[in-house]
Amino acid sequence: MATDMDTAPQADGRFAPGGTVTEANHPYSDDDDSLNEAEVNGNWTPQEKALHEARLKAKAKRRLRKSSSRNSTSESFSESGEVAGGDPHSPKGKVNTNDRKSRTGKGRGLPKKGGAGGKGVWGAAGMVYEDEEPDIHDPNYDESYQGDTVYETVVPEIDEKELEKMVNPIVQEYFEHGDTKEVQMLLKELNLGQHKYEFSSLAVSLSLEGKASHRELTSRLLSDLSGKMLSQSEMGRAFDKMLKELPDLILDTPDAPQMLGQFIARAIADHVLHMSFLDCYKGKVDCEHARVALDRAAVLLSMKREMVRLDNVWGVGGGLRPVKHLIKEMNLLLKEYLISGDVSEAEHCLRDLEVPHFHHELVYEAVVMVLESKGDTATHMMMKLLQSFWKTGLITVDQMNRGFQRVYDELPEISLDVPHAHSIMETFVDLCYQESVITKQLRDACPSRGRKRFVSEGDGGMIKT
Repeated sequence: MATDMDTAPQADGRFAPGGTVTEANHPYSDDDDSLNEAEVNGNWTPQEKALHEARLKAKAKRRLRKSSSRNSTSESFSESGEVAGGDPHSPKGKVNTNDRKSRTGKGRGLPKKGGAGGKGVWGAAGMVYEDEEPDIHDPNYDESYQGDTVYETVVPEIDEKELEKMVNPIVQEYFEHGDTKEVQMLLKELNLGQHKYEFSSLAVSLSLEGKASHRELTSRLLSDLSGKMLSQSEMGRAFDKMLKELPDLILDTPDAPQMLGQFIARAIADHVLHMSFLDCYKGKVDCEHARVALDRAAVLLSMKREMVRLDNVWGVGGGLRPVKHLIKEMNLLLKEYLISGDVSEAEHCLRDLEVPHFHHELVYEAVVMVLESKGDTATHMMMKLLQSFWKTGLITVDQMNRGFQRVYDELPEISLDVPHAHSIMETFVDLCYQESVITKQLRDACPSRGRKRFVSEGDGGMIKT
């Protein structure tokens, strides 16, 4: 039989008896499986039997691949038996590249991860998601999309170092315009926090270095802020701090104790400080300067038993004085100067009046005194005084011109009482021009009275025109 097998033609199929190969005996034929098995069991050699088993295994694997490929492209049915998807006209064995089912031949042919896997997938079918609250720490968190958003401006609290830089310009501007409402508006924009009471102490400290009108404005400011922006306890803390700082304040302002005492008295009278403020310091003050301030306040309050407002504790400001009072003060200033000849004292008195817009009245009164005086002493002294005011800038060009022009306009009336007023005026104007007190235009504007010649005695003493 070995000889027959060696001589028999070989094919891909099995060997039939007699060494011939038939189509029915081909290994890929499914009709004679039982027959082949019998033949192998009965007549085939072990080598043929092993080869036949290997081919059967390969055939089973091919069938498994074909069946899995058909299942992946075939229609899937739901529990009710209805078609869930698929195209019946698609060719068998064609794989859909967009299908999420497994194509490895393993598994049951269902979608991977139950349809919840891969990019762009929201999850398995029928999965219900609960509403999640937005996380503030999420990088994509946006407040504008979280419903009604309320925006609030947060102003950081000013520390003690920046407080003085912020407050000083406000107080200095207040000394110029005197509007307490504007100061309140500016303070509301600042977050002073625990240092709110220090605004009062800074305002008082700045006014001590200024004029009497500044101190009057500061007292009014404290009165308007009391109860609105600052309480009595905060005002008390501010004045207590200033009493402790008096040794340092005296270095710049020697009269600081007396002035602070006046501030305290005015504050108590205006109900800015509590009535028992002074009683808290009786027998408890070791600083000599603080005792002077408290004693000054006690004296002023004892003079006002009826607790009338101490409105005149700082005097009346220049802009608030009546014009007649200012004229009287300037006349007194010039008369004292003619007696003493102290230019610096006259300058100090003029500055205390705090009426730079009314200095033309001083020039007018000085020139009129020169016209009404006898001798040249008053002429030279007034020229010296005006020259000093001009060089120091106390009297401006405008005020000087207005004062002289007023005299020019009233010279005809003055000549009724002073017959030689024109000649005296011309002499004084020339002297002032030589000393650079007035300008050339102002000198040329001086009115001159023409010379009048008398006719002969027989004409009856008439004056030629």
